[in-house]
Amino acid sequence: MQQGIRRLMALAAVFAVAFGAVYLIRNGPEGFARLVPGGKGNGGEDFRPESYTLADRAPLNLGDVELLARLDAEYIKLTDAVVPSVVSIDTTALRERRLFDGYGRMRFQSVPTQGQGSGVIVSHEGHVVTNYHVVADQQKIQVTLPMVNGKPGKSFPATLIGEDRLLDIAVLKIDGDADTKFQPLKLGDSSQVRPGQNVFAIGNPFGLGETITRGIISAVERSLSDTQRDLFQTDAAINPGNSGGPLVNLQGEIIGINSAIFTPDRDKPGFQGVGFSIPSNDVKDTLHSILERGRPVRGYLGVRMLEGGVVIAVGPDSPAEKAGLKENDVILTFDDKEIRSTTQLINLVQRTRIGQVVPMRVWRSGSEVTLQATITESQPETMQMPQVAPGRTRDTGESLAAIGLDVRDLMPQERLRGFSGVVATRVRPEGLAGNSIRPGDLIVGVNESRISNATEFYLYLSASAAVQATTVHLFRNGEHSTASLPVLPRKEEEGPADIDPAPPAPAPEAAPVPER
Repeated sequence: MQQGIRRLMALAAVFAVAFGAVYLIRNGPEGFARLVPGGKGNGGEDFRPESYTLADRAPLNLGDVELLARLDAEYIKLTDAVVPSVVSIDTTALRERRLFDGYGRMRFQSVPTQGQGSGVIVSHEGHVVTNYHVVADQQKIQVTLPMVNGKPGKSFPATLIGEDRLLDIAVLKIDGDADTKFQPLKLGDSSQVRPGQNVFAIGNPFGLGETITRGIISAVERSLSDTQRDLFQTDAAINPGNSGGPLVNLQGEIIGINSAIFTPDRDKPGFQGVGFSIPSNDVKDTLHSILERGRPVRGYLGVRMLEGGVVIAVGPDSPAEKAGLKENDVILTFDDKEIRSTTQLINLVQRTRIGQVVPMRVWRSGSEVTLQATITESQPETMQMPQVAPGRTRDTGESLAAIGLDVRDLMPQERLRGFSGVVATRVRPEGLAGNSIRPGDLIVGVNESRISNATEFYLYLSASAAVQATTVHLFRNGEHSTASLPVLPRKEEEGPADIDPAPPAPAPEAAPVPER
């Protein structure tokens, strides 16, 4: 019995020694300390606090950086003066979504969608300027005023007064109560803006509340499309949600409305140091037109041109015809401003006051001629297209169906890379364009006319193809090429139509401005 107990004790001792050896190998001396009562590892009773002394003085006194201190205080003063005029805009709409059931049948379902952007109050009555793309096709618009003394701002419904889709500007009216006082910002003179000037972009990015970012004007003549006026380029951060907010100068005046950013990733847009704002003078003109007439008003001259100011067509009974402008004239100056491009002339004409008499210098047959044109208001019907005999050719829808070509507008990032025109998206092999145009082709002109958007392309193409063979100018794999489309046959020469009519203008695949 005693011998059995001794053996058991011996085995226990061997086990304890083996366990201790393994424990020390795995945990080291600190593991042993944790086993000893009062050791450092047992609850930390032996931990000795570290001695430390923190700095109690700044490296510099404010007097040493007096200029920076004053600048810092002025930035704060500017922010306090401007932010109360910047509002948050929330929108709600119902979108139709196509669904297919188990039998392949298509049905539509209404899906609610929400949007968010910024705006700026410009009148004591509560008028707000924002981007058109922020409120486009929205059924409900709500405006939230800025936070006051740490309390959330009031929210009110808003009414869309009018929009300028080409400029990407919309004017809202806050349906506030009688007790609400609005603090508007002044629209400054954007013609005085120069590259290098300090500016501040204010908005409501990501729904976090009013924010302000600082930067400079990088350039004053930037454009995203041939039909859009010049924009300001700035490196002040314009994040998603800043669209529609103001770009202000050191006096807190609005010199631009933040509109777009350049980003290589369309699905996950982010600021890359390149933002664009609509100049305040253009915004002011549109604002006055919408408030006084309910719509934007633009000047009209009535010419069609190639690059370099070469006139290729003069509209009948237009200001250009009345002024004596002729085909093959080269417009050198307009209102004493030298013409460098067709886009510049379009911008100048659109900005001209209705009824203003504008001098022009043109080059004609080897000599200069001075003309004067009285600018009239641009109307949709002022776009004159070739006329065809009624009842003898297909209508527009049938013409485009016979041609068999669908296109889309360019995306903003494509325009930023210097492209203009439209992109072919679908070419039906049975159509007249089936053998000469391919999906992905960049189409830049029809006959001698440059085109800048899908609507313009469809109008030119259908009107030309109805009466003559049509030349389409395009780029494929970076090289210029042309496609010749035959004239559409007259109806009396046709047999039964074997091509289903298609809608003339499919919806663009991308919005003109990427951010809200």
